[in-house]
Amino acid sequence: MMKYHKTVLISIVWLVAGRLSAQQPYNVLFLLVDDLRPSIGAFGDKFAHAPQIDRLAQTAHVFHRAYTNQAVCVASRYNLLLGSRSTSTGLYDFGRAFRDFYPGAVTMPEHFKRQGYYTAAIGKVFHVGHNTYNDEQSWSVPHEYDLVVEYADKSNVGATREEALFANVPWNQANQLMKGKAWECLDVSDETYADGRVAQKAMERLTTLKAQNQPFFLAVGFARPHLPFSVPKKYWDLYNPDEIPMPQDQKNPKGSLPYANKRDGEIVQYLEIPSAAESDPFPDSLTRRLIHGYYAGVSYVDAQIGKVLAKLRETGLDKNTIVVLWGDHGYLLGEMGMWTKHVNHELANRIPLIIRLPGTEGRVDTEALIETVDIYPTLTALCGLPRPNGDQPMDGKSFADFLAHRGAEPRQYIYHCFPREGRLGRAIRDARYRLIAWKPLHGREDEQYELYDYKGGLVEKENIWSADSPIFLRLKALLDSEPTAAPFRPESKIKYK
Repeated sequence: MMKYHKTVLISIVWLVAGRLSAQQPYNVLFLLVDDLRPSIGAFGDKFAHAPQIDRLAQTAHVFHRAYTNQAVCVASRYNLLLGSRSTSTGLYDFGRAFRDFYPGAVTMPEHFKRQGYYTAAIGKVFHVGHNTYNDEQSWSVPHEYDLVVEYADKSNVGATREEALFANVPWNQANQLMKGKAWECLDVSDETYADGRVAQKAMERLTTLKAQNQPFFLAVGFARPHLPFSVPKKYWDLYNPDEIPMPQDQKNPKGSLPYANKRDGEIVQYLEIPSAAESDPFPDSLTRRLIHGYYAGVSYVDAQIGKVLAKLRETGLDKNTIVVLWGDHGYLLGEMGMWTKHVNHELANRIPLIIRLPGTEGRVDTEALIETVDIYPTLTALCGLPRPNGDQPMDGKSFADFLAHRGAEPRQYIYHCFPREGRLGRAIRDARYRLIAWKPLHGREDEQYELYDYKGGLVEKENIWSADSPIFLRLKALLDSEPTAAPFRPESKIKYK
């Protein structure tokens, strides 16, 4: 249920009607955070130290049941910026330039640009790296990109494997390079790392925008808490290592399909991390250190977001600016023995989403089911813009009327997917259950299923699927009503720089 304060409802009605004061269109400040799960006080995590995001939530809509459409950086950002699910576009993986397949696509920022907005990107917005690139025509000015993987300790000579991949060095060359450290804890300034620099650039840009007589769409992308956990020491010091919340169960869910679960992958691309063959699960000391680093990253990015929001208030632009905070996908911190993302499990797909509308004076908590693809049409509607007419499939549903308490919840279930080990897992999640249907990408083998009940918590414990289960049959009918998944797009022509 959505909880409304009277002042909130009045403000939203004014907003959707089109004006708070009669003159200017609304600006948009879109804050994107890499690998951020809802480990934030605003979402009920009492261990997290994220006071700036918590403050934003006090005058905003907090979406407790928002989900990515695919739990990986590149696809989730295409989902957001195109308003298209991966299963509609066939864009599941790195190295696929969306304009090779949809040359007339209109991205979210490009749509705003066509309607007279100044559009700009600072930091990680489109995924850049792994032979994947920015989209220049989305922006009014060149993208101000910064690093995702970096270290303050410069004692190593040359780039690490992950640094190289994010710099678009070819895979075969990057794979020959050394691994980098999984974390770094040095007494350095915020600006030593990219997020501190991104915050400074965003603050400078807001000062400039204050002097312009033009509405803007400003996207500001932050890298932490993405690996490596390279974070100034003062943010590590916010947490007592002895109090780190440890995963309760580090085994695969009972009855789960082996290929649906994850070991190794992204986490073992860093030093100090053993493979599953060497240690499954990780030793408690390593698990504790990694979770500590993740929370330090949350606190670091929270402080940078706070700087940007303070500048927005200082300029007075907050009075006419919609603020969106979005995490691109969820994250696993040792639950079920799994780390990072790349699976169809709850914690890898549930995301933080906060939207602040101008004039809102109270907090609104909602458990409405929202997909990442819904954000594009919603912002379009809130800003009074026409629907986009690009040639990409548009899967998003606007929830602007729902925000104004004038319409029903936009979805009864959400949809997402992930390809693993030669199969595509298509999933739907309603208020209580998730059904995942796994189908081979090649061949005619029958689909296999997983069915999970979340009544007891957000970590999967047992696959309760049976062919005659009424719950399964109901959810299968819904999943079968969704369009057939598009096949994988081929890799784009190599563009390595």
